[in-house]
Formats: sequence, C-alpha cells, structure tokens
Amino acid sequence: MLLENYAEGKWVAGTSGLRDLRDSVTGKVVAQTSSAGLDFGSMLEHARMVGGANLRNYGFHDRAYMLKALASYMMARKEELYELSYSTGATRSDSWIDIEGGFMTLFAVSGKARREMPDGSPDGSSASKNVFVDGGLEPLSRGGTFMGQHIAMPLQGAAVHINAYNFPVWGALEKFGPAFIAGVPTIIKPASDGSYLTEAIVRMMVESDILPKGAVQLICGSTGDLLDYVTCQDVISFTGSASTAQVLRSKPNIIGNSTRFIAEQDSLNGCVLGLDAAPGTAEFDLFIKEVASEISVKAGQKCTAIRRAMVPHKFMDAAVKALSERLATISIGNPREKSTRMGALAGMGQRADVLEKLGVLSAENPIVIGNADKFTKGNGAYLEPIVMRCDNPLEKTNVHSVEAFGPVSTLMGYVDTEEAVTLLQKGGGSLVASVFSYNGGFTRDLVMGASAFHGRMLISDRTSASESTGHGSPLPNLVHGGPGRAGGGEEMGGVRGVMHYMQRTAIQGSPSVIANITGEWIPGAQARKTKTHPFRRIYKDLHIGDQLHTKSRKVTLNDIELFANSTGDTFYAHMNAEAAKANPFFEDRVAHGYLLLSWAAGLFVSPDPGPVLANTGLNNLAFMTPVYAGDEIKVQLTVKRKKRRTEDYGEVGWDVEITNQNDDVCARYELLTMVAFEDT
Repeated sequence: MLLENYAEGKWVAGTSGLRDLRDSVTGKVVAQTSSAGLDFGSMLEHARMVGGANLRNYGFHDRAYMLKALASYMMARKEELYELSYSTGATRSDSWIDIEGGFMTLFAVSGKARREMPDGSPDGSSASKNVFVDGGLEPLSRGGTFMGQHIAMPLQGAAVHINAYNFPVWGALEKFGPAFIAGVPTIIKPASDGSYLTEAIVRMMVESDILPKGAVQLICGSTGDLLDYVTCQDVISFTGSASTAQVLRSKPNIIGNSTRFIAEQDSLNGCVLGLDAAPGTAEFDLFIKEVASEISVKAGQKCTAIRRAMVPHKFMDAAVKALSERLATISIGNPREKSTRMGALAGMGQRADVLEKLGVLSAENPIVIGNADKFTKGNGAYLEPIVMRCDNPLEKTNVHSVEAFGPVSTLMGYVDTEEAVTLLQKGGGSLVASVFSYNGGFTRDLVMGASAFHGRMLISDRTSASESTGHGSPLPNLVHGGPGRAGGGEEMGGVRGVMHYMQRTAIQGSPSVIANITGEWIPGAQARKTKTHPFRRIYKDLHIGDQLHTKSRKVTLNDIELFANSTGDTFYAHMNAEAAKANPFFEDRVAHGYLLLSWAAGLFVSPDPGPVLANTGLNNLAFMTPVYAGDEIKVQLTVKRKKRRTEDYGEVGWDVEITNQNDDVCARYELLTMVAFEDT
C-alpha cells in the first residue's frame, strides 16, 4: 500500500522518492512511503492557526473527554492493527504492549486530567478555560491586597513528535495525549519502519470525527526542512538514538528560538540482583524471569530493555545456568504462529546493526548464552537471545557505552553495594534500573546511590511481584525519561507530561484580579452574597464566588466537655485549665478543632433533600486562632471551584472560613461536595 501524509486537513501522497517498507519475516514489500512535496512550513502554520485555535476553544476536561472517546473508538478497531503489526516482526503479546498499551495511555491521561486539572470554564465563560493553577498563592504584602500566583497556559505553537520504530502506536499516542490535553496540536512523524501502523491510527483519529480540525497531522517519510520553521512556541519531542538527537537539537533555528526539545534516548539500562538474593529465593527467580523477558519481548527492541545485569560474583554461575535454561524455552519464529514467543527484529538492516554492535561487545566479553549465527539464511530478521558474561566490569569500557538494540544483554559480576552503585552509574544516565532484593537496607542504599542517574527505579521482591508491572513498562502516570545518555528529558508522568506543552507564568495583583484570571475564588476576592441557600441550587446555578454568611453560635465549657466525653478526646488542653495555660499556644481550656468543624457544618447545612448529594472530603484544613468558652463562631461559605464528574453530577469545592466574634479566622478548609445537575 502507498502510505499517505495527513497535511493541512487532507491526505496527500508523496510525489517522488518512494521508500520500500518490508515485512520483517518475509522480506516482501508491504508499503511505500514518501513525504516529498509537502510544505512543512504551511503544516506548522496550519497547526498553530487552525489546530491550536480550535483546541483552545475547549477546556481541559472537554479535551479529556474527547481523548477518552477517541481511545474507545480505536480500541474497537484494534484487530486490524494487530494484523498490520505482524509485519514488524512482533508477536501478538508484543503488539499488545504497543497497540492496547497505547490506547491505555490515552485513557490514563484523560482520567488524570479530569481528576487533577480544572474544568475550564464551569460557568460558561471562556476567560479561564485553559488556565492551570500551579501551586499555592504567594502573599506579597502585609495587608493581603497584593499577591502572586503561578499559572500555566497552553503554548500557542505545535508539538512535533519524532518517534522511534519500535513502538509505532504507543510511541505516537503516549506523546499525543499530554499535548492534546494541554491544547497544543500535534504533527506526528513516525520512523519509516512500521509507519504503516502509525498511518492506520491517524486515519482512525481523523475518521472518528472526534478531534477538532487541525489537532493532528502526519508525516510519513523525511521531515525535510520542517525544523527550520519552529518557533519559541513549538515543542519538539524526540525518541531515538543519542546521535540523531544531538543533530536535531543543535540546529541553529532550534537554538536561536530556544525551542523546547524533549529527548528520550536509548540507554544502557541496568538491573541488580541483591546480595541477599541467592539461588532458590523468590528474588533470584524474579531476576531471571525479568532479564529473560527484557531480552525476548519485542526481540529486545525496547528503549527500557535490560542491557547490563549485575550479579554478585558468588551467584554468577547459577545465574548463567538459570537464565540459559529459561531462554531455551522461548520459541523463535513467525509471529503469526501462536506457538511463537519471540518474533523478528524490525528488519534486516536492524539485524545487521545489532550484529555489528554485538561484535564490539563480544570482543570484550565472551558469549555464554546463544548463537548469533543460528539464523543466517532466509529473509526473516531473526536473532537468538545473546547473553555475555563480564567478571571484571569495572575494568571494561564497551559494555558501559555500546548498545546492541536487540535481544542482547550482559551479566556483570560485582562485590558489594558500593560496586553495584558504581556500575549502575557507569551507564551514564538511564531510563530505568531495577533491584531484586528483599533486604531493605540494600534496596535503600541502591536507590540513594543510583537514583540521580535514572528516570525510574523499580524495587522488585516477593511482596509486590504478583502485581508489579515490571522493569520495562513505562506507565502513563509516572515519568518516562532519564538524565545523561537517556536524553535528559521527560515524557508522560500524568499532569507533569501536560506541563511540557504549557508555559508557566507568575501573575501578580489583588485577590480579585487573580481570581478573575484563574476562575477560582480566593480569600479577599470579590464575592456575591446570595439570598437562596447555595445547597438549594443545582450544579449549573452555582457560580464561583457565591457566598453564604451564617449566624453565630456561642461555645460554652459544657459544650467542650460534652464533645470530649462523647468522642473520647480528653486531651489535657481541652479538660485541664492549668495545663492548658502552661501550653505556649493556649490561654485556657480550648475547644476541639473538630468541634468547630462539626458546628460549622451545623451552621451552614441545609437539612432538607436537595441537589447536594454527598460530602466527599475536605482539603487543606488549618486551625489558626484558638476558640475558648465564651467565644462565638460563625461561618463564611464560598463557592471556590467546580468540576464535572459524571453526566449526572459535579464536584463543588467550597471555601469554608470559621471566624470568631472579633472576625479572627479560627479555621479554614476546602469542603468537597457532589452536586446534582438536576434538582432531586
């Protein structure tokens, strides 16, 4: 099939220079691709002016619901992707990671956005729909009339995603999701090998008619002069080799505009078998299982694959034997066969590259498992798992600097914890490291010593093994990236990934000015006192800043004692006047903080059935001024923020301020309630 590019809202075939893409198993041409004739500058302008403008017409939650719908739409059409994926050399289980794993990242980032990001403009206005409040208020004046707040807003450019060949679906979607939530349109550029899978998912995106116009474009082929047109508002996210990343990030236009460049590079990821994890322990078995899996899944073509496995010298012979026995059970062959557990590499060119790197590595350390010459005939890009042994890794260099991006790994001996840490560090920065040990001191020391060199660290033991996602599984709610050789970038990580496509800005002004920008009420901002009790209003009729002032209630010594006796909280400051006065915080017996919360609820509640469905919690509770017998308390209840939850109800955050007869603030917190969309 002739792959097409999706540019400026149209499917366009390349005009010349077609490249053949071959089946990794049969060697037959399965697709042709070219991007010749595309106007890359116009594509970027279309993304900014059409895609960006359309996306920013929606709020974070609107886009999150679109992403969820898109993931469901594509999940229902997954089988055609599985069939295409066989041509990449991937087995069904390999493709599950790529295809359904990619869809799950969209579901996950959609859920994180709906839980942790604001709902845009819940009152129907457009002013604050794309404002993300980043952190708390910063008081800047004594009287509270001048303060600061960090906010984040969508960049007004395009996200250029340059992806690797090993995960043509997941690699595209794990980048697309966060950019889409942020409100930034995406230009997807897959590696040519396997790009027929990426083209298929982009066709699904377009055909779904879920996404706003201009939200996504696709380049199948060379990027040409695309990067010559990027600006300070664009973001480039790259996955691949360190050498390619260096060439791209050093382009004068990128440097001159300080264009954001996120790199996730292949790295020499390590794992460590603990000093306590002797043969026969659960941790030893987990180590062998994980190393074998990382060598064979996707034929070892994972950026997170284990390339260096550290083993105590005393366990080395047992580890070689156990790993050899486990790898011997893995059947290699046509991925379309159900009995096959390991398929082919991405192509003969990739196989040749792996063998070249293997030659460099094996010249330094002997091969103890596998035969690189086993698959030498035929068109299939097969390679048996290869494991080398290095008994003196501190004296070697290539094992810490050369990566064969395939089913290749090295077992390295170590003496003690300090040496294991040193070996992990010698990778020069990695995406992930794992530790297999049941000794808390050992795992703590490994993490303390090596975490600065890794983006993620997995501690695996008998306690978590049954539910662990394993060494090589980046998760959408955790960051994926690493320092140094790994590229120094970050992807995913829930809302952290969304922030890569937004600009953090500090705003300064009065409480009312800041509240007007963020769409969240803050103390000191203008409010609207209402005659109708807010608990009598359905969700849409509640507005940010709606405020209720309650009557007051006097606290007596008898109230304090009744509360103490009924709850069992007879702390001395509530019951013993002499002891309370000796406390530097109190002048006399003090009312319980939770008595104040209970009374506050009694003061502001509307008891009859209505749209308020449930009180689901409170946030940021703080007690400021003690309340003594004879004091009177009252409550100011203000609608602080709103967030949709389902088709039937939404969450309302209320600012609750408890004050005494002198208007001193005694306590403040945020109350959460679920409020129906329709009156009950």
